[in-house]
Amino acid sequence: MDVLIADVIGDVGLVLILAKIFGFLAKRCGQPSVVGQIIAGIMLGPSLLGRLPGHLSSHLFPRTALPSLTVLSQLAIVLFMFVAGYELGQRPLNRQCRIGLLVAAAAFSVPMIMGSGAVLVFKSAFAAQGQVHVSSSFILFTGVALSITALPVLAAITRERGIAGTIAGTTSMTAAGIMDVAAWVLLAAALVGTAHKPSRPWPVMLLLICGFATIMLLVVRPALRRWVSRPRSLLSNQLPVALALALGSAWVTGTLGLHPVFGGFLAGLTMPSADGTPDPEILRPMEEVGSMLLPLFFVVTGLSVNVEDLKPNAFMLLAVLCAIASVAKLAPAYAASRLGGLDPHEAATVAVLVNTRGLTELIALNVALSAGLIGQQLFSVFVLMAVIMTVLTAPLLGLIRTPVTSLLASERQPSPSPVNANDLQ
Repeated sequence: MDVLIADVIGDVGLVLILAKIFGFLAKRCGQPSVVGQIIAGIMLGPSLLGRLPGHLSSHLFPRTALPSLTVLSQLAIVLFMFVAGYELGQRPLNRQCRIGLLVAAAAFSVPMIMGSGAVLVFKSAFAAQGQVHVSSSFILFTGVALSITALPVLAAITRERGIAGTIAGTTSMTAAGIMDVAAWVLLAAALVGTAHKPSRPWPVMLLLICGFATIMLLVVRPALRRWVSRPRSLLSNQLPVALALALGSAWVTGTLGLHPVFGGFLAGLTMPSADGTPDPEILRPMEEVGSMLLPLFFVVTGLSVNVEDLKPNAFMLLAVLCAIASVAKLAPAYAASRLGGLDPHEAATVAVLVNTRGLTELIALNVALSAGLIGQQLFSVFVLMAVIMTVLTAPLLGLIRTPVTSLLASERQPSPSPVNANDLQ
């Protein structure tokens, strides 16, 4: 046990140091720090370090230490997403919710349809990567894989770029949350008939999740608001309440078959505040702890990625998947944002942000790999697609040069009138 504790402590220190270094290098290259952290995780795993003589990867990260590191990484992302949901839940979001729903519907359904259709159109290309048997589960999974938006990575990018409180940042966060919930539910449906089925039928799971979210927002939130506002209440110290709410909600969503990250986000939306603004006594410590441990999530997940040498025909399939994943996201998201009343710059920013894949994609790919839905070769192709889409986010945002317009400022201004798309710079 002492050896295991020492291994875990040493690995945490190594991960935090390397994540800081690679994050700094990524920012110097114009990329968000999370890209560097993802690359650090992949390099520390079997893709690079594991190929060197001496099996350094297995020595640095022994199998016995990985479960503990995984728990810590999940705790970090739950706290981080609680902060994102807490900040979002304290703002007047009627208009952003409406636009977010439009963006989510367009930016999820179009790549879903095109991704599923690509399996049938390019059946021989998938077969060349070892995917000989094309089942309905695989078709559904491919559509989901091309429709995913990485909510944790998107939250980190918006915060790092200073657009977390803008109209575009809030709209993209809302849309990403909706799309990722839909993606996890459909991924559970794709697992039906595989070796790793969900613990319950996916329609039942969907009803349970919707019921839990309803209880949290319509019952728990008002109850907490009343109890917290009472003088000398046991709940007057809100930080332990917020922590317990985040962890408890994450446990429930994880038990129901949805990733715990959404439980943390839902808990943030549920947590009330006295004056309608985020309480710094809750926000600051949760944000500091979550941000400090967040690299564990990126690096530890990257340890499970094994990017093998791709065959020449794999690059053609990779190009097809990247084209579908980007065009099928960017165009519908932009059109839906403009339909919702955003100006061209804000609409373009939303479209670029929801095109971010990152770790949510990698989690789904690992689930599919372990369930036997995809093989190792195709897994590597999808991983490269996810990394490419995430890397493209920063340069595309740089081209847009979106003016920073906060939600509070937008409330004092009339809704923008439709502008010709040619005005986009």
